[in-house]
Amino acid sequence: MTGIHWRNALNSIALASAIVALSFSGSAVARPHARSHAAPHGAVQAKIEYCQICHGESGAGFYGYYAIPRLAGQQPGYIENQLRDYASGLRHNPIMSGVARGVTPGMYGAIAAHFHSLNAAPLGGRSGGNVALGREIFANGLPESNVPACSACHGPDAHGARQIPRLAGQLPVYLVKTLSNWGRERGRQSAGGLSAIMVPTTHNLTAAQISAVAAYVGGLR
Repeated sequence: MTGIHWRNALNSIALASAIVALSFSGSAVARPHARSHAAPHGAVQAKIEYCQICHGESGAGFYGYYAIPRLAGQQPGYIENQLRDYASGLRHNPIMSGVARGVTPGMYGAIAAHFHSLNAAPLGGRSGGNVALGREIFANGLPESNVPACSACHGPDAHGARQIPRLAGQLPVYLVKTLSNWGRERGRQSAGGLSAIMVPTTHNLTAAQISAVAAYVGGLR
């Protein structure tokens, strides 16, 4: 491996570590927003039940016409940020953009806390990826391809932290779609904040490597 490749790899890992540290410190990486008054309990519960129609009562996700992502155990800060980005248009999804606009900011915290509290078993299946390769990439990255270890940001258990999402137990099909379409789905969101670090990573992973990582983390509890 050339010195340039190692230097680029180390730079990528250093960037990942710096973003994690900033996230833990509550710095400007998390987009600032004014605290909204809490919504009435009944209204919040109605929205949670609405979310459960697609994501399931246990929050484990759903294999339908589209793969519906797991929310169970997801980091509250991440859920709140995504609702905010869907509503503002920073993250594009024709279904969730409309749903998020029907949720008031005062509901974000309660909805996020509810799904974070759930502990559903992974749905499993439909991965097709090389689990052993996925484990290696998750733990150690691909220095020769400038791909940092996934565990550097998402943690050794893939549970994430604060604004960094949990990957453990996520539907592999959903992860493959998300990572393969990062630029189209998260392009505007990636202009700043935590999503930016994933741009070079997704570009440097092959389809087989993406499937491998998705298969590995999808089976984690």
